[in-house]
Amino acid sequence: MNTETDSAADDADLLREARALTPALYALGRVLRFRGVGEAGLLPLPPSDLEVLRYVLDSPGIGAGALARELGLHASNVSTTVRGLVALGLVRREPAPHDRRAVCLYPTTEAVHGMARIENAWAEIFADSLATLPDAERAALAAAVPALRSLGASLRERRPASLQ
Repeated sequence: MNTETDSAADDADLLREARALTPALYALGRVLRFRGVGEAGLLPLPPSDLEVLRYVLDSPGIGAGALARELGLHASNVSTTVRGLVALGLVRREPAPHDRRAVCLYPTTEAVHGMARIENAWAEIFADSLATLPDAERAALAAAVPALRSLGASLRERRPASLQ
C-alpha cells in the first residue's frame, strides 16, 4: 500500500474521531461552567471568573500577564476579573519578589474552600448522571481519564502562537 494513502486515511480517521469527541467534551464543559456554583451554595460567578480563579488555584503566584497569556485573554480583561475576585476575597495580590512593580496572584483560603465545594457539587452532578449509565459505559469513562488528561496537556502545549 501507498504510504501517502495510509497517512491520508489515518488523518481522515483522526478528524472523524475529533469531530465525534469535541461536541461531547464541549457539552460536559458547559455543564461544569454553568452548574456547580449554585449547587455549592456560593454566589454565582461568571464562567470567566471561575476560569481565572481555577488557574490561580492551580498556579499560585502567577502574574497577571502570564495568566492572560495562558488563558488567551486580554490583559485588561484579566485585570478587571482579578479586581473583582480580590473584592470578593477570593484572590489576593502580593508584590513579586523579583520586581516590586509586578504582582503575584494567590488564592485565598475562602477560594480554596469554595472551589472544593464547587468540585464536590460537580462530582455529585456527574455521579447522578453516571448512575444512569450501564456499567460498561461507566468503566469506559473511568478508563478514559488518563487519556483525557494527556489530551488536555497536549492541547495546552500546542496552543496557537496568537494565544502564547
